[in-house]
Amino acid sequence: MVESLSILICMVPLPDWLQEHLQPLLVNSKIIIQSQPPKQGLYLIYDDGGLGLARSGDKGVVRVDFVQGKLRHRRLFGGGELIARAVQVKNQPLVWDATGGLGRDAFVLASLALDVVVFEHNFIIYLLLKDGLIRAATDVHAAEITQHIQLHYGSILTLPQKQQLYPLPDVVYLDPMYPQKQKSAAVKKEMAYFHQLLGNADLENDKALLATAQKLAQKRVVVKRPSNGIFLADNQPAFQYQGKTTRFDGYLPKH
Repeated sequence: MVESLSILICMVPLPDWLQEHLQPLLVNSKIIIQSQPPKQGLYLIYDDGGLGLARSGDKGVVRVDFVQGKLRHRRLFGGGELIARAVQVKNQPLVWDATGGLGRDAFVLASLALDVVVFEHNFIIYLLLKDGLIRAATDVHAAEITQHIQLHYGSILTLPQKQQLYPLPDVVYLDPMYPQKQKSAAVKKEMAYFHQLLGNADLENDKALLATAQKLAQKRVVVKRPSNGIFLADNQPAFQYQGKTTRFDGYLPKH
C-alpha cells in the first residue's frame, strides 16, 4: 500500500478518523510515530495546520487546503472558465475526477455546483485529501462547496465490475502526472514530493487510464495537459480548449 514513512506529531493529538486509518499501517510498521523528523526522505506531519507531507532538509509542508491560497482567491474572485467549458458545466454533468491529487480542480468544479466523485489510489495522498475536506467542512465559506465532493480511496482501473458504487459519470476528468524534467528547479514542491512518493508507476498507466475513462464516461473525457504537452498516451483528442499555460483535451466515449 505504501512504503515505510514516519509521522511527526507536533503537540497535537491525532483525530479519531486519522488514528483509525493509520492503525493497520502502525501495526505493520509502515507508519512510525516519532517526535523528530527522519534524517532523510519524505514523512508525514500532523500539527495545528492539519496533515501534511514534508521532506527532510526541505522547508515547507504540502497540505490540501481548500480554504486559503489559490482556492480562496478562486472562491472570492471567480475563474475556471476554461475547465467549465471543457466539462460543459451548463449541462450540470456528474464528474468523476479519476486523478484526485490535491483536489484543486475537483474543488473548482464543485464550486460551480457540480457533483464530483474524486478517486485517489495512493493512500497517503488520499489521507491528505480527506484531511483537507474535513477542515474545509468547518469553514463557513468552503463547507457548502465540499458537500458536492465525494472522496473514494481507489482507482477507476480497479473498480468492481459487478458493483456500481456511484452513478456512471457524464464526464471523467483526468490530470495525470506529467514526467518530471531532469532540471526540476521550477517544479513545484508538491509535484516533486508526489514524484518521489509515487515513482514512475502512474506514468505507465496512461493508456489504461484513458481507455477505462472512455468506457465509463457517458458524454466525454477531459484531460488536463500543459499547453505544449504531448497527448495522453499519444492519443489524438477529438477536441481541445486551449489556454495560455494549460489546455484541456477532450475524448469521446467508447462503450
